[in-house]
This record gives sequence, structure tokens and C-alpha cells, in this order.
Amino acid sequence: MIRILIAEDSRVVSVLLKTIFEQEPDMQVVGQAMNGEEAVRMARELKPDIVTMDIRMPVMDGFEATHHIMRETPLPIVVISISINDEEMNTTFRALEEGALAVIEKPVGISHPDFEDNRRDLVNTVRAMSEIRVVRRRPDTDGHSPSFRSGLAGRRPEVIAIGCSTGGPQALLAVLKGLRADFPVPIVVTQHMTKGFVGGLIAWLQKHTPLTLRLAGDRQLLEAGAVYFAPDEHHLLVERGADGWLYTRLDQGAPTNALRPSVTRLFHSVAHAAHGAAVGVLLTGMGEDGAEGLLAMRKAGCHTIVQDNASSVVYGMPGAALAIEAVDEVVGLGKMAAYLTDAVLRPIPV
Repeated sequence: MIRILIAEDSRVVSVLLKTIFEQEPDMQVVGQAMNGEEAVRMARELKPDIVTMDIRMPVMDGFEATHHIMRETPLPIVVISISINDEEMNTTFRALEEGALAVIEKPVGISHPDFEDNRRDLVNTVRAMSEIRVVRRRPDTDGHSPSFRSGLAGRRPEVIAIGCSTGGPQALLAVLKGLRADFPVPIVVTQHMTKGFVGGLIAWLQKHTPLTLRLAGDRQLLEAGAVYFAPDEHHLLVERGADGWLYTRLDQGAPTNALRPSVTRLFHSVAHAAHGAAVGVLLTGMGEDGAEGLLAMRKAGCHTIVQDNASSVVYGMPGAALAIEAVDEVVGLGKMAAYLTDAVLRPIPV
């Protein structure tokens, strides 16, 4: 039985969430906190398996509550937020920085045509996140950083492709804030994200990196020092134009691995377009998306790396890539930015 603590100051929304969860045979609501201070106390006293956390609450907001819970009694936290509010969106991603695992939009009312989809997404997210063992992780900063070992046959990468899911926002923050403003190649990113939140993710990350972050459009020229994110409900692909330059392409084709955008679709496109001159990076995430695509990149002569287990929130995606021998090197999150910088700046061997 999954024991859930609801932190939500609206009684109407709290009752709706309780109704949704208790219709599931494996879920039980053990407490309903009306503000962040109550949530911290009830998390300590009730020891739930997971907390659903509103952001805007009286006395103590969801960011502060997440901060205290993750330091006192670390456990899985899913942020339930309103995506249209910029201030709340920023606070939502700050909560992820503090250790919350995922963000999902507040469910609409029962009479709304999207209610069933919202309900299913909420239940599935809470069920999946409740299984994650939460600990206080810190990026591995000690010891020698692995240096780039090229599989590019003497060629510098033309593009870096990154894929991630659960824990991805925090991992992307660690990587992007460590890269310099004159980073000489473009980066393309597919992050599994609840619909409506990718814009907020970009805005939050932009505060912490000198790189230029963009929501990818169709047929955009990939520019050095820019990071392109897959938009909602579109596969982000890379293709080579007739002029020899690399461009984005957006595709609304069928989901791959039940996902759109799909990391595997991105990696396959890079394997084809970059002719081996690329680096594929698979960060923390649940499931297996990206593993087959990373293997395609490796077979095409690209260099492939995954985040290590110790610094990952969930090791599903990196672990799946390792299992099929799609990986050239495993790199800790705290060393990833330095590793990628070495990959694009190192002298080309003669």
C-alpha cells in the first residue's frame, strides 16, 4: 500500500486528490496538510511513502517545505503545480533543485474532458515516484575527473545530444551551469517533462548558465553556445542541410517507447546526421528510453557517455544503455561539465 501525504491549501483540490488516490486499490491518503509547516510536521510524524506538494501555500510555501523535508526526513516528493503562473513555475523548479522528484499539473475538475488523462498521469506518476529510494545526494566533486577518450577518429564533436527523465532538471542544472559562455558546439536536449512545463524549465535553467537556452523550433540552424530543448508533444531531431550545417527538425509522429518527445528518436537522428562527430549523453531517468538510440550513436562512431549510478536519481535509462553495451564511458554528474568541455576543446590528435 502506497501511503500518501497531500500538502494542499485548497480544500476543494485536497478533497479531489484524496478521491483520486483512494480509488486506487494500492493507495491510501494518510494525511492532508493545509500549509507547508503542517506538511513538514506530518511528514516527520506520519512517515508517508510519498508527498504531493502544492507550491503556493500560507505559513510556509512548497519550496520551503521541500527544503525542510529533504533535510529532516528525505522521501519522494511530487510537486503539483499550475503551469501558467510564472512565479509559481520558478518556485516549482526551485523545489526540484531541493530534491523533489517530479512536477505534474494540478488535475482539472471531474466534469472537464481532460480529467481522465490528468487523473491517469497523476496516479501513474505518484505510483512510480513512490518506489524511488530518496537519499541526500551530492555531486561527486572529489578525485580525478575522467578525461575525454575520443571515439571520433580525430574529429571534434559538431553537436552534443542529451537525454534525461526523472531527476533530469537537477542534472541539467549541474551540467549547464558548469559550461562556459563560449562553448563551441550546440547542445540538443530531450527531457521528459509534463506538458506545459518545458518553458518554465528553460527559464529556470537560464538563470544559472551563460549559454543561450531555446525552445527548439522547426528547421533552426544549430548555433555554437546554444541549447535547444524539445517542445511539448514533438520529437526533436537533428538533420544536415544541403549547405552542410546541422538543423533542428520537429516531428509529431507516433510516440517511441510510449514517449513523445523520445530520447531514442533524438539520438538516432544525431547518429545519422553527424556522421560520427557527436557526443551522446544519457542522464538520470526512469525506463529505457534513449538506450537504443545511444547504441546507434556508438555504432555510428559517436562518443557515448552515461551518468553514474551514485549521482543519478533513477538509474533506469543509463543502466539500460550499459546493459546493451551502448556506452563508452560512465561519468559522475559533478564531473560531467568538465568532461564535455574537454571533449570539445581538446587538441585534435594528428
